[in-house]
Amino acid sequence: MHSPTRVALVTGVGRRRSIGAGLALGLARDGWDLALGYWTPYDDRLDFERGPDDPEAIADECRALGSKVALLPGDLADPDVPEALVAATVEQLGGIDALVMSHCESVNSSILDTSLESWQRHYDVNARSTWLLVKAVAERLPETVEPGAVTARVVALTSDHTAHNLPYGSSKGALDRIVVAAALELGARGVRANVINPGPVDTGWMNDEIREMGTNATPAGRLGTPQDTADLVRFLLSEQGAWITGQVLYSNGGFKTL
Repeated sequence: MHSPTRVALVTGVGRRRSIGAGLALGLARDGWDLALGYWTPYDDRLDFERGPDDPEAIADECRALGSKVALLPGDLADPDVPEALVAATVEQLGGIDALVMSHCESVNSSILDTSLESWQRHYDVNARSTWLLVKAVAERLPETVEPGAVTARVVALTSDHTAHNLPYGSSKGALDRIVVAAALELGARGVRANVINPGPVDTGWMNDEIREMGTNATPAGRLGTPQDTADLVRFLLSEQGAWITGQVLYSNGGFKTL
């Protein structure tokens, strides 16, 4: 289902200092109406930098840029939430033309100390909800479209993390495969689907040592910013980006793990 104006559902927009907030503001500048997904209990649990009501503050900034905005709280570990978010986007904003997934579950742990509960929650949030969100969008599209027509754009964020971030990194690997599969399986429906690896972006989780290590490992000479990721997402969601699909794209200043 599509609207005369462009509508994007962006997940993971719980904190002002986040990639999700940068994505929302970038798309608002391009004229997109926005449904912003978030889950405050996750942000409470991590306790990173944020204001008293960041989702509403982000929404107000997007509205000031001319966007209609719907705020949609929901725990993506619940298998019913992905469909509910897509349905609410369509109901409140009149359609859905893009799905941008920047949500995640991310709690450091390793092979010897990862709990079954943590492993399951990482895969529920990072992998299963990605599949279910894409599925919910695709089910609202025609089964076939004219060759070259684009009905929906999908972008998800991934990561290189592996050691000592085991459930996060491995579930992000599953996310990569799901989104690449979407490009192939749903191409006849007009879907363009890509993954972005933004490299290290300091959204409040870094200390001075990590910042220095990340900067030293980045040939471009600095850490990434939410704006860097937003610039690429804006391109992929534009008409000029319609030829790119089924890719895992590195937008990370040349970052290499030490």
